Amino acid sequence: MKRSAGFLVLVVTGFLSFGQPIVTTPPDKIYGKLFVDVQMDRVFSDGKTFVDCVPKHKPADILADYDAQKGTPGFDLKKFVSDNFDVPAGPTDTYKTNTSEDVVTHIKNLWTVLKRTPDKTVEGSSLLPLPYPYIVPGGRFREVYYWDSYFTMLGLKESGEVGMIENMVRNFAYLIENYGHIPNGNRTYYLGRSQPPFFSVMVELLAEVKGDSVYQQFLPAMEKEYEFWMEGSDKLKPGQAYRRVVRLKRGDILNRYWDDATVPRQESWREDVLTAQRSGRDKLEMYQNLRAAAESGLDFSNRWFADGKNLVTIQTTDLVPPDLNALLYHLEWTISKALLINKDSSAADYRRKAIHRGELIDRYCWNKTLNFYTDYNFRTQKQSSHITPCGMYPFCFINEHPDYMSFLCTKAAAVLREKLLKPGGIVTTELATGEQWDAPNGWAPLEWMTIWGLDRCGQKDLATDIAGRWVRLVEKVYKSTGKLMEKYNVVDINKDAGGGEYPGQDGFGWTNGVMLELIDRYNLPKE
Repeated sequence: MKRSAGFLVLVVTGFLSFGQPIVTTPPDKIYGKLFVDVQMDRVFSDGKTFVDCVPKHKPADILADYDAQKGTPGFDLKKFVSDNFDVPAGPTDTYKTNTSEDVVTHIKNLWTVLKRTPDKTVEGSSLLPLPYPYIVPGGRFREVYYWDSYFTMLGLKESGEVGMIENMVRNFAYLIENYGHIPNGNRTYYLGRSQPPFFSVMVELLAEVKGDSVYQQFLPAMEKEYEFWMEGSDKLKPGQAYRRVVRLKRGDILNRYWDDATVPRQESWREDVLTAQRSGRDKLEMYQNLRAAAESGLDFSNRWFADGKNLVTIQTTDLVPPDLNALLYHLEWTISKALLINKDSSAADYRRKAIHRGELIDRYCWNKTLNFYTDYNFRTQKQSSHITPCGMYPFCFINEHPDYMSFLCTKAAAVLREKLLKPGGIVTTELATGEQWDAPNGWAPLEWMTIWGLDRCGQKDLATDIAGRWVRLVEKVYKSTGKLMEKYNVVDINKDAGGGEYPGQDGFGWTNGVMLELIDRYNLPKE
């Protein structure tokens, strides 16, 4: 569906493909002042809890009761919420960890814990129902997440769970067909944004098992997702940006992260309001930049900060990221491949687009001073000085000039060794700011993308080294706690990871997937 730059609240999208009328109004629009009061008063310690609650009565009746009762003596907001909403259950405790099991066996057993069956419509729920089974990350993350799912699929493939991979790819195609894009997760409050576009990489993964017919099957969904990311590109003048597209001064087109909504993130409402207040900046500008960082998956990192230190200087929408554009390169390339299988002459057009995008990534994002791919600020026309694993994405995907890419990867590998390589793997950034996507933390998806890029471009020894460090760290934590975590402290392997807006979560989909892939690929011992 087409959208303007402002976020359009959709009351009902109509009857979707499995016959259910789906309400897509986010909770802040449904509950108004009640929503704001619950979030700002911290009725729940985690702002995501209330947006996942399900009303016991019609929302209009709940709001009428709230208006009538809220000013009365002794009114208890927490009790009111408890009386009127079903609070989501916490993480399951029915699965008992047996740390005498090796980590591979444990992960394979966990798939059943993280599995969700096809959804049913629940009146008043923020959940966007999906027609096929899927795997959730775990912990507070009760729904499917876009980019998480690719890394989860790596492990599903190693576990022989090809049917689940196919179901999840079908779910994502369903979301594209019905909402015009894959939201951050299947919740109404995530509809304003997507996440790093790994859909074509998922299709490729499935095709490796089931054959090239998979490309043809999901071609319409890939083309529609491409339209979403490129919307408005044909109308921009040099120096202008619209939604996720930027036309640079020379007329070149690249992409950025964005979110269509202009309010605080519903699941982190209080945090965003307070951050905007502290910044002294225009509130809408702050909300857009915070939300754009959430679309990147890296919420939050000093990578996005103008001063490199403080969240209040966030400038996500000014940056052209190499990771995003490398993924869109892959999408263009994969669409070309699918069209070629169909003997469609437009395949050549998409291949040209991919080749040109690869050239632009090199032109704008290869930092010759730092010998690494970094973000490009299209406002200041300067490259970022932040070294992050996201600069490794081009090495995972770009097909042209393999000798040149290997040459660049040799330089990037030296930078990784000097700046990011730690006892437990690759650290997310060089600086510790208190944000969860900064030092001392390492995350499974960025470990995998770094290892993949190195291995693909000839740096196999370093790839193997990082894989071993990461696997040993995850196994160490598993043996001592019985848990597989969302993130890890790779600098001090005897300490927990920290930072961010919520406590560490266990489960954990992408850690499980990357672990199984690395153990198998590098023939690492399992403990």
